[in-house]
Amino acid sequence: EEMTQGLFALDPVRLIYGLELWRPFTAAAFLGPPSIGWLMSAYYLFEYGSALERQYGSAQHLLFLFSQIVLLSGFSIFFGQPFFGSSIITSMLHVLSRLMPTQKVKWLIFTVPYWALPYGLMAADVLQDGNAANALPHVLGILTGHFYFFHKFVWPKLGGEEWLTAPGIITRLLDPDARD
Repeated sequence: EEMTQGLFALDPVRLIYGLELWRPFTAAAFLGPPSIGWLMSAYYLFEYGSALERQYGSAQHLLFLFSQIVLLSGFSIFFGQPFFGSSIITSMLHVLSRLMPTQKVKWLIFTVPYWALPYGLMAADVLQDGNAANALPHVLGILTGHFYFFHKFVWPKLGGEEWLTAPGIITRLLDPDARD
């Protein structure tokens, strides 16, 4: 199991000197060993990732994922986090929660406002293991999700340039029915 995880982990030395360019993508995709937590993470990834894609289209969703992988790779190298799949999930939740903060959503057995969902997920992970360090991946996801949200939705409204848009060729390939 450790050897397999070693192949997927974000190892900066192998990434830079070994040119193992797949490592950020595998570190983003790895959700941990099969368990109940793994099933919940896969569910969140599917449910909230597809909601984000439906809301803004496949091209913009691809740009979101790419921006998160780039940002989280940097943060993960800095903080020594070999995997950041849970950070990707938290960033998706954060962006969706900022878009519709007062909408109610069902989480486990509770109905909570959308804005509370990323923090609830973080609290559940911390309480489940009894370790405050489990909050770090969620904090990184919230920070990178907020970076995306701010530059995609807030900055252009303040008069800044809207630079986080999918390139036209990607939009034509992935969303042929989208309006320009």
